[in-house]
Amino acid sequence: MNNLENLNPDKQTETMNIDVWSDIVCPFCYIGKRNLENALDQTGLTDNVNVVWHSFELAPDAQTNPDASIYEELGKRKGWSLEQSKQIHKQMEQRAKESGLDYDFGKTVPANSFKAHRLLHLAKKNKVQNEVKELLLKGYFIDGQNIDSEDFLVETAKQAGMKEEEIRNALQSDSIEQEIHEDITNARKLGIQGVPFFILNEKYSISGAQPVEVFVEALEKLKEELNISDTTGAVCGPDSNC
Repeated sequence: MNNLENLNPDKQTETMNIDVWSDIVCPFCYIGKRNLENALDQTGLTDNVNVVWHSFELAPDAQTNPDASIYEELGKRKGWSLEQSKQIHKQMEQRAKESGLDYDFGKTVPANSFKAHRLLHLAKKNKVQNEVKELLLKGYFIDGQNIDSEDFLVETAKQAGMKEEEIRNALQSDSIEQEIHEDITNARKLGIQGVPFFILNEKYSISGAQPVEVFVEALEKLKEELNISDTTGAVCGPDSNC
């Protein structure tokens, strides 16, 4: 955990901001999301935190190919044999299970994630970004959905309460495309070279899908610094370098 510059040293608040850079096709990003959520639950901070998901593209040149397997596609990209690719993905499935996630790479559809990032930016405006992020990750890693399919994205956003016309407009919006590029530019400025990458209240950073205990330690420290009362309530790198 790295100590970041505190941009607001005198700020006293009971709301904590967590900024996360991630990609939908990053297996560590889903694990990191779940570990963060478990840590928030353990520290009683779930209702005191505003999480913002920022865009990061691991493989911007990736081609969507519903007829191929992720074993084949990532194997080509990484120079792995088919058997090597299957073994590495099996190991990732086991790691995901430790966080309560049932990955099924046998169903995963190789896809470009840019359209899904568009949807996340629209979801942020509608205050349902975390819900949509979860649906996208589950769709990709567990349900075998094509996250580059406009029909899938529309149905996903509608589940979160958004309207179809607004969704389809966002999937073509130049302004939302610019927002995605701004996220990626900001990641470079911050020196972020892999995801997931978490910045807690502009003060602490956590790189990678760290264990729940690491998140708990950082959250407890911030909780003490911000005088938040107890409440009750429920790495991948560029080019998919995991």
